[in-house]
Amino acid sequence: MLLTIKKVKELYDISRITLINWEKEGLITPVRTPKGRRRYKKEDIEKLLGMLEEKPKPKVVLYARVSTKKQEEYLKNQIRRLEEYANSQGWQYEVISEIASGVNENRRGLLKLLNKIKRGEVEKVVIEYPDRLARFGFEYLKFFMESFGVELIVLDGKEDEEDAKKELAEDLIAIVTSFAARIYGQRSKEHDSNTG
Repeated sequence: MLLTIKKVKELYDISRITLINWEKEGLITPVRTPKGRRRYKKEDIEKLLGMLEEKPKPKVVLYARVSTKKQEEYLKNQIRRLEEYANSQGWQYEVISEIASGVNENRRGLLKLLNKIKRGEVEKVVIEYPDRLARFGFEYLKFFMESFGVELIVLDGKEDEEDAKKELAEDLIAIVTSFAARIYGQRSKEHDSNTG
């Protein structure tokens, strides 16, 4: 809603001089009519008077991950590509990155991201490709995010094939190790109960 100087005085008891000073200080920018008359946006005036809360800028989280410390350089490049994309969109963003297996269920960075989403602090999540978020269960995570109104953006950048193969092999070893520990854990419990 656009207001004349007279209407601003009437509604808010703000003088013409005050409006001109605010304009000079860059606090407010009037809209000019074809004849050059000033019109002020109601929300601009109310924001300056503290009547309106400023909406926080859209919160964008860039999430990057690699499996091992050896891939640290790749992680930096991944973050750089995500930042280039976010900057090209003009977004303010936060980076959450971590070095952890894609099959690890206790990743600090991922848990931090999910908690931020639950608290309503995130509007968009940007990842390079699905495997960065999770080796398995990507669709569940996507569904979780969307149920909180969060847009998941997958850039689909191409990962280095050699790195991808190494990482997949490491994730498979992690899975086998996890299952082996469960099986041997059960066997030792059975053994203890049989001998005790």
